[in-house]
Amino acid sequence: MTKVIAALDHLTLRASFVSGAVGAYETLLGRQAGNGALCVGNVGLTIEDCADTARLTSMNFATADLDKAARLLERRSVTTARDGDRLALSTEAAHGVAIGLVQRGDTPPPSPFLKSSEAAAIGALDHVVVRTPNPERAIAFYAGRLGLDLRLDRSNPAWGARLLFFRCGDLVVEIAHDLKKGVSDAPDELWGLSWRANDIDACNERLKKAGVEVTAPRPGRRPGSHVFSVQSHTANVPTIVIGGIGRW
Repeated sequence: MTKVIAALDHLTLRASFVSGAVGAYETLLGRQAGNGALCVGNVGLTIEDCADTARLTSMNFATADLDKAARLLERRSVTTARDGDRLALSTEAAHGVAIGLVQRGDTPPPSPFLKSSEAAAIGALDHVVVRTPNPERAIAFYAGRLGLDLRLDRSNPAWGARLLFFRCGDLVVEIAHDLKKGVSDAPDELWGLSWRANDIDACNERLKKAGVEVTAPRPGRRPGSHVFSVQSHTANVPTIVIGGIGRW
């Protein structure tokens, strides 16, 4: 299948600058923001000032050629609209999630580390989570139309979920379905983030010292991994940090 997407370029988050959203993410990631934007090793995060909401609002993927991508998506029944240097997919086609494509060659360099935070900073994004009421519909869209590589499809009653992992560069777009809620045609929801730390214990300690509410590291679902939950400084985005693993 011809590839439309090369990587996840950046995520957009809307939150109030007055409430300190940019500073909160500088603290969380251990990196300096510039004009409301931060970048870790494999993805950017753009924070837009909005007093009325605090949530993730869009995923923006990198592609080598916007015009070629638009033609290919049109053949796959995905309506798009050009908005400057961004190609926006119709939210109807994307089942309620705002998705865009940007033309990108080289990956932007990561944002500078905050003072003394390099060893304990966030190194990369591990996965972005989308919640869906219809996993088969999600497979048809993310694999069939966007061409992402479905690497895992697992249901686990103990978790109460069916999880779909789509490889995108060295990170994952995770689609999660609540088994108890059954299947419906309701929209999907761009939901949460899992950041990757090189030294999870050092990262956990750095965040605690900075006043961030975090749980203690615990064994993760992936063999050899450890995770902790972040309960503040996320602008309402469910967030975990994962360590003890390599790149995907």
